[in-house]
Amino acid sequence: MRRRLSLAVLTGALAVAGCAAGPDYAPPAVEAGPAFHRAGEADAAMPSARWWEGLGDPQLSALVERGLRDAPTIAAAEARVRQARAGLAASRASLLPAVNASALYLRGELPDEALGGTSGSIDLFNLGFDAQWEADLWGGKQRAVERAQAQAGEASARLADAQVSLSAEIARTYVELRAREAGIGLLDRRDAAEARLVTIARSRLAGGTGTRQDLAMALEQAERTGAERAGVDAEASALRDALAVLTGAMPGTLDALAAGAVPLPPAQVSIGDPAAMLARRPDVMAAERRLAAATAGVGVERARRFPAVSLLGLIGIGGSSAGDVLDMSQISAIGLPRLSWSFLDFGRTAAAVRGAEAGRDAGLADYRASVLGALQDAESALARFGAARVGFSRAGQVAIHARERRRLDAMRAEAGTLPQAMALATQRQAVDAELAETQARARLALAYVALAKSLGLGWVPG
Repeated sequence: MRRRLSLAVLTGALAVAGCAAGPDYAPPAVEAGPAFHRAGEADAAMPSARWWEGLGDPQLSALVERGLRDAPTIAAAEARVRQARAGLAASRASLLPAVNASALYLRGELPDEALGGTSGSIDLFNLGFDAQWEADLWGGKQRAVERAQAQAGEASARLADAQVSLSAEIARTYVELRAREAGIGLLDRRDAAEARLVTIARSRLAGGTGTRQDLAMALEQAERTGAERAGVDAEASALRDALAVLTGAMPGTLDALAAGAVPLPPAQVSIGDPAAMLARRPDVMAAERRLAAATAGVGVERARRFPAVSLLGLIGIGGSSAGDVLDMSQISAIGLPRLSWSFLDFGRTAAAVRGAEAGRDAGLADYRASVLGALQDAESALARFGAARVGFSRAGQVAIHARERRRLDAMRAEAGTLPQAMALATQRQAVDAELAETQARARLALAYVALAKSLGLGWVPG
């Protein structure tokens, strides 16, 4: 009778095993809307993940590659991916029986009366195996596997997000460094012109044709340029150190970095379509995976409402001598099905279910917020990129006109029809126009970097 009851319990458990508690997950459908209408001249083709190569700067490309390989932030994210995948493997293993083996030797010294007066010692040799398995009647374990799988996907998305952020930060720091270096050279030119203006002002004052006010103004401009140059030089040193740390190197490693110009983005930039952008943005992918994990968590908690059936099996062989562990007649076996049900927990399980459902709802809201934020980020980056293109073009025209004025005034000063001080003042204005052009060029490159980051570029699916 007891054997028939055990078989009935086992058969029933196997029959209903695999029923999954909780909602089945499906990625939410969120409309991208009329996004990317500010693309302008941007190309709708799929952009390249290695976007930094579009800047055409081999030194920048090498630094980004080094950072993606050696940066501690990437190593930490990779370790978290391995940790999440190990958790997934453990969850999958929980669906299978746990099997243990044991070996036992026991020697006891007892009073003669305890053994019928025959001996004062006893030996026991035993080899045993036990297996335990809890039937996944309501799919709680399967939901736990789904949750671990979603958490592993989130860890992978966070790794991709770290790669996107790092590549953009390296490129941003590199562009700003090149802009500071170019500014130092232009400030040196302006400083030389202002030094000559100071000399002329002193000569005119000594000759009685100038004023002390003219000399003070010339000295003020020269001192201001010297202070500005010192500040820019300090910023360049700090940016070099920051660039070294971003690439996983010690500060000072890049002090001997070869000089270079501020890189320019390509004339045509591919951006793709909104749906493709949302599919490749790591932060959106991470939010979607968090939602999937939270949804699976609802099933895990709902499964705790129902009875759990576990099976325990024991096999042992042994006796009072070492040879008994090889004697098949000494085998003993026990099978034990067990039913447990916490049907009276005063609302703890129901509260856990409500908490899991609230976590799922929060995950959905977070996902929608990530989608909206991604679309806004891309729209803003596209608008700034277009404005930066116009600004750079206008600044270039201003610099061309200023250089032409400098050339003409230099010719007039050489011919004696224009005072040398006025020609030097025009030269100073031309330098200022070139500084503005350099800054506009850097803003354009930085806008391209921000655009690439907003599109979720900088990682390649593994």
